[in-house]
Amino acid sequence: MEHGEKHITVVDEDGNEQLCEVLFTFESEEFGKSYVLYYPIGAEEDDNEEIEIHASSFIPGEDGQAGELQPIETEEEWDMIEEMLNTFLGEEEEGEE
Repeated sequence: MEHGEKHITVVDEDGNEQLCEVLFTFESEEFGKSYVLYYPIGAEEDDNEEIEIHASSFIPGEDGQAGELQPIETEEEWDMIEEMLNTFLGEEEEGEE
């Protein structure tokens, strides 16, 4: 995983690979990590026309090596990610008007 990638392949706990579209990546100085928000390609919108968005932290790869996704570990990280997502979605809606 690298900053600027458009697609990533995520392997679930059953070993199934899922191609996902990267929504955006960002770095947090507070936590000293990089984060990626993504959703499965071909994901069906639910009744509320929302797509489930996933988040992971990642360590960018070095020397062309792929970085590794890590689970989000703390409630504080989830709160910060939710705030970043809300800001991102707010900017998207402003651009559509």
